[in-house]
Amino acid sequence: MSWTTLDQMDLKGKRVLTRVDINVPMENGVITDATRIERIVPTVKDILAAGGMPILLAHFGRPKGERVPEMSLQPLVPALEAAFGCDVMFAADCIGAGAAAAAGALQAGQVLLLENTRYHAAEPANDPDFAAEMAKLGDIYCNDAFSAAHRAHASTEGLAHLLPACAGRLMQAELSALEGALSSPERPVVAVVGGAKVSSKLELLSNLIEKVDYLVIGGGMANTFLAAQGIDVGKSLAEHDMTDTAREIMEKASAGACELILPSDIVIAREFKVGAANETLPADACPSDAMILDAGPATVARISSVLDGAKTLIWNGPLGAFEIEPFDMATNAAAAYAANLSAKGALISVAGGGDTVAALNQAGAAGKFTYISTAGGAFLEWMEGKTLPGVAALSD
Repeated sequence: MSWTTLDQMDLKGKRVLTRVDINVPMENGVITDATRIERIVPTVKDILAAGGMPILLAHFGRPKGERVPEMSLQPLVPALEAAFGCDVMFAADCIGAGAAAAAGALQAGQVLLLENTRYHAAEPANDPDFAAEMAKLGDIYCNDAFSAAHRAHASTEGLAHLLPACAGRLMQAELSALEGALSSPERPVVAVVGGAKVSSKLELLSNLIEKVDYLVIGGGMANTFLAAQGIDVGKSLAEHDMTDTAREIMEKASAGACELILPSDIVIAREFKVGAANETLPADACPSDAMILDAGPATVARISSVLDGAKTLIWNGPLGAFEIEPFDMATNAAAAYAANLSAKGALISVAGGGDTVAALNQAGAAGKFTYISTAGGAFLEWMEGKTLPGVAALSD
């Protein structure tokens, strides 16, 4: 898929409606993680450097068409000014006379932030009239919110059909990384998929089996696959009603060119708490009164050996209960191994979705991965092989 980038647009003197994701976590009015703001800085600075005037469109929380004061974007202005190194104006709406006046008054070197697009029910409805009202505020549309690209909303999809449209730097980086990892990867390709439930990642597993050479399954999902093989998983988290589906996935893998890697050894405990008494056992030896909470060292060694021969890695989800020591061992060790291979240039590694970023940060591995996606649902839907409306609109 090809898309237009900022480099292909004449931005000088143009008002650039830029869809960003600055839905950052906040506690008591303080931003606790500014990653999403940091990620949009290159786009905003490049628009300014080219003589354009960025007008930021964004959502915050889920106000469901209501003007919820706690979900206003105005408190983000100081953080945005610090990140961009310039003045950031604010308009109390994303359409209407006030927004139009603010857009008209914008000067070179300034940025305008419009109020939460989801204050309008017409935004998630992708209402064409609402999109047309927003389009009046700009000359060019730039989408830099890959994390919202799986939503066909007015500001993520509708606008792209009304103005000359392009991808921002973050969108461009996300698409390039994902295209490289799944559409035209260097082989062999390894996918690590962890998490609690097979049911939530069924489409993902089915798609990956047809595209990767090795599929590593970890976390609670792995317990369901062990149970599908007739192994007693004790009191472990497992979806026993999904064992038939797990068997179908295993059969599909063995019939194709994908090798499925499940835990060969497990770390079990009888309590789910930090420092709980635990032991490492063969995967088929879980006591009936115990829980499987992590993969063991033999499994990590197997994953590491597969990574040694791989060229591309896609990672989504932890291998165990990584939030609680010592059940973070497998995730930390495998992630660190992948990170070191990536740092040496021996492996292209792309990760994202759900708990993945938190797990890789905790392992101290995120900084060495080739690319870490901040997108959750959009990353997963891309990996599932689905068309993302916000991306498709850019390629029209």
